Amino acid sequence: MAQTETTQTSTSTATAPPPGKGTGGGSGGTAALLARTLRGNVRQYGMLLALALIVVLFQIWTDGTLLKPLNVTNLIQQNSYILILAIGMMIVIIAGHIDLSVGSLAAFVGAAAAVMMVRHDVPWPLALTVSLLIGAAAGAWQGFWIAYVGIPSFIVTLAGMLLFRGGTQILLQGQSVAPFPKGFQKISSGFLPEVGPHTDYHNLTLLLGLGVLVLAVLQELRGRRQAAGYGIELLPTGFFLAKLAAITAAVLVFTLLLASYHGFPVVLLILGVLLVGFGYLMRNSILGRHTYAIGGNEPAAKLSGVKSKRVVFLAFVNMGVLAALAGMVFAARLNAGTPQAGINFELEAIAAAFIGGASASGGVGTVLGAIIGGLVLGVLNNGMSLVGVGTDYQQVIKGLVLLAAVGFDVYNKRKVGS
Repeated sequence: MAQTETTQTSTSTATAPPPGKGTGGGSGGTAALLARTLRGNVRQYGMLLALALIVVLFQIWTDGTLLKPLNVTNLIQQNSYILILAIGMMIVIIAGHIDLSVGSLAAFVGAAAAVMMVRHDVPWPLALTVSLLIGAAAGAWQGFWIAYVGIPSFIVTLAGMLLFRGGTQILLQGQSVAPFPKGFQKISSGFLPEVGPHTDYHNLTLLLGLGVLVLAVLQELRGRRQAAGYGIELLPTGFFLAKLAAITAAVLVFTLLLASYHGFPVVLLILGVLLVGFGYLMRNSILGRHTYAIGGNEPAAKLSGVKSKRVVFLAFVNMGVLAALAGMVFAARLNAGTPQAGINFELEAIAAAFIGGASASGGVGTVLGAIIGGLVLGVLNNGMSLVGVGTDYQQVIKGLVLLAAVGFDVYNKRKVGS
């Protein structure tokens, strides 16, 4: 989960070691190699560094409140639906499109789930399944007009935003619908059960954290081994060991924070599955590579045999499913379907994707980057609230952060072009 993802762009620009130098060209060669590595992953490393600095800043500013176990858990649960949306939005943006309807669609699906469970006594697992299918159908509807009819995604999803917002009002008749079954509420506010002997920590969380750490380290070793096999320049051993140490420290601290409270939130498990699954899909599958190709240069991708219409259609179907899931997570957290749900969710998801490394022109970005971008926004929101910054100033600061992220992308492109 903590592995470093690389985009198609950074992979394609990797070069073999110069003859006679390999990975050990002295201090000058090491510095040059490190500089090239940082340039190849500048957006991702930059956002990781920014996230770390923001966490440290607010940890000091709030006198240690930010990283208290209760607040860390709240931070995860409060931002989970935005992180889910950010994953889907990142894929849509990589394909060269945008989706303005996700907030309204999340509200519509949450309302539909509420009506099914509360007014018609539908069992919550069935309501959950039907709601995901509604999201898929909505995504397919929009994807059809975009991919096969050729209407710009901005127009189609703007129409969808109005349509689903109106549908939410019609379903709920302007009133909140509640409460939900306990099982459905646990999607957002539940925790993994206690197992094993009584200790000061949540045992199952400790086991999961250890498993994540082992998988992350093995993946890093595997990636290094593969890079060596392809003749790609490797980080010096010292830097690589420092990277493993940083990953280990981050996973252990995060695990201990969660284990000292109620343990692993259910919604974090959902996010973990999405991160690993979509990360693998975008890095290793044909569909993922085709998505990058279409966003980078659609005419060239078509000439290469990529079925661009099908790929774009599937990207919006996927976005619809994730919007439905986010809508149910949000509704479960509120324990109600409300007419005002989902407002500005699309803006938060788009901002998270761009802050996390997406390019405004498409073809660039990673699923992990979307999560990092969402966490940057989440920590900013949480930290500013803890120190008493007003919501008006919070909006100004988040707007400046988004502008800086996109400006950084434009600057990098100009620098590479020159």
